[in-house]
Amino acid sequence: MESEIRQQPEVLARGLDSYFSSLKGYLSGRKFDMVLLTARGSSDNAALYARYLIEVHLGIPVSLSAPSVLTRFGTRVRYSNCLAIGISQSGAAPDVAEVLAALRAEGHATLAITNTSGSRLTKEAEHSVLLEAGTEQSVAATKTYTASALALYEVVRALGADLPVPQAPDDAWIEHARSEAEKSSGLVVRSSPLFSLGRGYGFSTAHESALKLMECALIPCKAYSTADFEHGPKALAGYQSAAISYDGAKPELAAQGCSIIVAPEAPAADTIKPVWDVIYGQWMALHAARARGLNPDVPQHIQKVTQTL
Repeated sequence: MESEIRQQPEVLARGLDSYFSSLKGYLSGRKFDMVLLTARGSSDNAALYARYLIEVHLGIPVSLSAPSVLTRFGTRVRYSNCLAIGISQSGAAPDVAEVLAALRAEGHATLAITNTSGSRLTKEAEHSVLLEAGTEQSVAATKTYTASALALYEVVRALGADLPVPQAPDDAWIEHARSEAEKSSGLVVRSSPLFSLGRGYGFSTAHESALKLMECALIPCKAYSTADFEHGPKALAGYQSAAISYDGAKPELAAQGCSIIVAPEAPAADTIKPVWDVIYGQWMALHAARARGLNPDVPQHIQKVTQTL
């Protein structure tokens, strides 16, 4: 996991050279009435990031699909002039592939974002973007997550959004995020309950950080929008609790006794910050796992490729 966290600047730099050109050839000049994003696990968190980008910068309504509507209940939803995007690092998620296959059969545009050429997802989709992140050995998605997020950012640019050319994190940011995460890992391990907070583009990062802490360090962590957190959950944010915030300092929560861990500020445009910020969350999960005597590369009860229908 540590090695793959450190590989991200190289992986993302390659993506800057290839993702946009591939997507522009498929999407340039096309207009859609809606976008359907279908994914599971970490890929679902990348999809959440894309939802904000698409709706904010293109004004196109986005739906995060519930694959079970098709795979468990057999219901075909009536979509209108839709771009369906399936995201799966392995390309082996059968429910994600089923959704793409159904949408393609109905004449909608279908796009796969995956790290695995020749996978089922690439066969079901009309067009594919290969992440080319190299083999990811750790169970926890790190470099494939940030590569997926970058590819989705480039989808939005290819659809005509006025977004800046993205900046990829460099080795200096990797080290800074590592150092900052190490400083707070002890507090994360000691605190209960533990929350991960974000809003807007950063909401996806809050979710992905919470997932990493649960799967790598076996620490229960609940992600919330900072707006939703006000509607009840903050009642739990008292002494012995902590909140990892991707939405700045939270003095009102600190006044309740909650320890606030503010993620470091990435030197990048707000729209691409989630690609940078999540690296801090990855390091946090790695440090917390080690502090608890756990091997994040061998998490209990889960495996690299998860297949659900």
